Amino acid sequence: MPATDQHLSIPVGDTVVSAIYARPDNPAGPVATVAVAHGAGAGMEHPFLRGFTDALNELGLATLRFNFPYREAGRRFPDRPPLAIATWRAVMDTAAEQATVHGDTGTVWACGKSFGGRMASMAVAEGMPAAGLIYLGYPLHPPGKPEKLRDEHLYGLTTPMLFLQGSRDTFATAALLEDVVARIGPTAVLQWVDGGDHSFAVAGAKRPADQVGASVAAPVADFIKSRG
Repeated sequence: MPATDQHLSIPVGDTVVSAIYARPDNPAGPVATVAVAHGAGAGMEHPFLRGFTDALNELGLATLRFNFPYREAGRRFPDRPPLAIATWRAVMDTAAEQATVHGDTGTVWACGKSFGGRMASMAVAEGMPAAGLIYLGYPLHPPGKPEKLRDEHLYGLTTPMLFLQGSRDTFATAALLEDVVARIGPTAVLQWVDGGDHSFAVAGAKRPADQVGASVAAPVADFIKSRG
């Protein structure tokens, strides 16, 4: 039986964002709770995120996916980091509350697609508690501009981190990302999705976005479970 969605409203300063919480149909409870943020160009209802979180639920993890304020308001341009970080803090507090309400003993992780993952890492760098970080296509630099790295805050992080990256992702030159992950140290792991672009679509293997999202859930679940 698939997990049942619970629709939530999360206050963030003077605004409120929507979120969807789902738990696996597992008498033992979820292994962990994963808060999942969307990328810059799509909200929490994007089929990729729906497929990803559904698959995580089937693999025994609870999920809480949410909108940033700009998407909630129907705006195109992402929130500035202070507001995005405040949103992440509120979401992680809510994820922890849901775990407590349901008597779950598992950890709470922060996961994000592109912009959402980068904002999660910045929030943790500023002190937000998280058992670990999952990046679904970390935007290391703008396409074609490898000199403009977004990496400085990463080197102070000590939480487990999984960089799940398409090998054709123009937002992260392979050699540069490999160097960044190596410099972070043993807490960071880089896993390539062969042939994947920034959305993990593989050339010559056209699939619906929900299936693409579901296809990257297993390595994420394995990483979280391996870290207890």
